Amino acid sequence: MAADIHPPVLTDYIANPLFHSMESFWNKWDVGHSDLNNVLNTWIVMIALIVLAVLVKNKLEIIPKGSQNFWEVVVSTLEDIVVQTMGEKGRPYFPLIASLGLFILSCNLIGILPWFQSSTNNLNTTLALALVSFVTTHYVGLTHHGAKYVKHFMGPVPWLIPLMLPIEIIGHLSRVLSLSFRLFGNIFGEDLAIIILTMLVPFLVPLPMMFLQVFTSFIQTLVFIMLTMMYIVGSLEEAH
Repeated sequence: MAADIHPPVLTDYIANPLFHSMESFWNKWDVGHSDLNNVLNTWIVMIALIVLAVLVKNKLEIIPKGSQNFWEVVVSTLEDIVVQTMGEKGRPYFPLIASLGLFILSCNLIGILPWFQSSTNNLNTTLALALVSFVTTHYVGLTHHGAKYVKHFMGPVPWLIPLMLPIEIIGHLSRVLSLSFRLFGNIFGEDLAIIILTMLVPFLVPLPMMFLQVFTSFIQTLVFIMLTMMYIVGSLEEAH
């Protein structure tokens, strides 16, 4: 499921010939043109983040200046969010949370740039991110508690197991839907609104929506990483 209505984007120059040259292959796997565009936009975000990280790493100085000042503020802010939400036990998970935060925010904001579209207005991307959060949560729980982790799903007393087990399983599975559809719905809706406003009134009027998209992009990124941290903290707690 993807946002198929978009003005021409830069990745069309790759996606169009790639799709038509292997159309039978893509159709076999139910891969559409918008899916290819989404993958290409996602790779652009990943490559940009990796290149920026390498450039900053190679120019680290004891007394920061230039872009190092900016990235130190970004990293320290993310670190404060992790520690304040998860406590000191959350520091080992800082690389994951920071990576998710920077990647989701970049995917949200890239759609504001001309000739690009937001990668997170495609449900495939947001579902993959939600699965990363889901798998990590239960991997951490199993690693930390071992077989005792199953007690998280059984309730406080044995006679409640038949009731609590299916409720807990459904609740944990619904996290994937909640994380993926919330992010997808917000970004897709804003992209759609901007496209419609631009088609109707191509000047000035879309600008407030663009500012709103920047604000919402930060909020949705924060919501996603906050929920992920809360899920991980929950998996670390002892079952009662």
